[in-house]
Amino acid sequence: MSVNPMAYEAQFFGFTPQTCMLRVYIAFQDYLFEMMLVVERVILKKLEGFPNSKISPFQIRKSTEKFLLFMKERFDHLFGKMEQVLLQLVLNIPKNVLLPEDKVQEQYPYSKEQFQMLQGEIDQLQKQYKVEVSARQALLAELEEQKVVQTELEKILQWFDGLENICREHGTSNLKESFAFLTQTSKKLQDILKEVEKKNKRLPKSNLHV
Repeated sequence: MSVNPMAYEAQFFGFTPQTCMLRVYIAFQDYLFEMMLVVERVILKKLEGFPNSKISPFQIRKSTEKFLLFMKERFDHLFGKMEQVLLQLVLNIPKNVLLPEDKVQEQYPYSKEQFQMLQGEIDQLQKQYKVEVSARQALLAELEEQKVVQTELEKILQWFDGLENICREHGTSNLKESFAFLTQTSKKLQDILKEVEKKNKRLPKSNLHV
């Protein structure tokens, strides 16, 4: 078998020429083995017509194997020549032929230095892309924080709206007046609480006099 990898031919055919030749070789070899078994069975059947024959089935098997070895040697020799012809004249792409997908390289050739320069530009673009991705992720995180702050502000505004509605119900429409009203109400509640505490302190003394 040929040791030339024939990578360009494999790109065109979709398989390596050596693989193709190997499959053909195996197919021919299997056919040869099957034919020898058929010949052996025919000889054994013919031998049954000669009951006095001194030839045993074991001798026929040994002769069959010997003949098979001879045929295989001849077959390998002939197949080697056939393989050489097929690989050179049939399954070979000439050096001056370009596949359609490689013609763009012929139209736009570039040197090793140009390739390295392009590779450097690609690496630089990849780094810039990573930086932009990181910046975008940071902006998204900041946007999420702003959404949380906005939600809290909306809650505060709703609280002020509720407070304003309560003040209106009590006849106070100005927010400053509302705070003054709340302060007065709170002071009244504190005074009432103190009065209740005083009465609670007096309650045990009254019980003692009774």
